[in-house]
Amino acid sequence: MQELSVVMSGFDPYEDVTANPALIVPDTLAEQGMGGAMDSDDDLKDVAITVHAVHMPVSFSKAWPILEAALEEHRPQIVVATGLKRASRGILLERCAINVKDTNRPDADNKVPSHHVINAAGPAAYWTGLPLNAILGAFAADEIPASLSSNAGTFVCNALFYKLQDWASRQGRTLSGFVNLPPVDEREHSQHGLTLDQQIRAGRDVIRETARYYVKPIGVNTLIA
Repeated sequence: MQELSVVMSGFDPYEDVTANPALIVPDTLAEQGMGGAMDSDDDLKDVAITVHAVHMPVSFSKAWPILEAALEEHRPQIVVATGLKRASRGILLERCAINVKDTNRPDADNKVPSHHVINAAGPAAYWTGLPLNAILGAFAADEIPASLSSNAGTFVCNALFYKLQDWASRQGRTLSGFVNLPPVDEREHSQHGLTLDQQIRAGRDVIRETARYYVKPIGVNTLIA
């Protein structure tokens, strides 16, 4: 039996957000596991997946050290960082992290970054390590609205994503990336947000397809540029 360790991170509660999927989805998957998401998957029949949830503040200075400590503790093969995109209709799969901090909005520490580069010695951007094409296919099969996003913006989500990909680039074989979740909306066919059940199912789809690619990499299932 091959064992895969997965770290799934999310941010602390956002202001005026009652149900934060970036906390609920990682916590649910850490508590309940993959459920039956892998029962009929021949590629993963001999794979055991353990999900570890990590919470972080929306802070430029504090978010990454907390996630990095969890990565050192759990030594994951897969890392899925999540955030909340309030204006999104569905799941947003982020293609790349850019080496930019550009905001006038303070973070959770009431700080606005004075430097606009995340890492002066780093590349302009890092691509995701998640198999976006396969994930989109799984979402379509589960009727989960989703789309690709060019980047995760220039606030804390992107800074965390960039540092995660920089970390992953120095590991052996680790697949990591960032997924933005929409607001929780329990109305059927809502035009703004998704039900919590859909978002939990989407989290399992992301992990399952990434695990499959980790175990059996196939070119067609790599990122979509």
